[in-house]
Amino acid sequence: MDKGKQNYSDIARSELFVKLMAKKKRFILPITVFFLAFYFTLPILTSYFEVLNKPAVGSISWAWVFAFAQFIMTWVLCSLYSRKSVEFDKICDQIKSEVHQDGKAADL
Repeated sequence: MDKGKQNYSDIARSELFVKLMAKKKRFILPITVFFLAFYFTLPILTSYFEVLNKPAVGSISWAWVFAFAQFIMTWVLCSLYSRKSVEFDKICDQIKSEVHQDGKAADL
């Protein structure tokens, strides 16, 4: 490897990269837990309980309402991540420019 060139291990130990990974983990982990809990609640409730079998509106049961809500929840979470990813991308750009500057300095 060329002297002065950074490899992935060097970048992964950098302050910005650690900050990026911490921010992503703080955002992604709770959203993933919420998604999985919400997603698996429907089959569990419909399999073992009668609560969702009651009519919500006319002949539409609460199970159908809950199932439709899962589509909405997925779109909302996707939208939230898309907005939050802008912040992640800015940190990635900072990391890239830092690596690029270090590479240029080593080439001089």
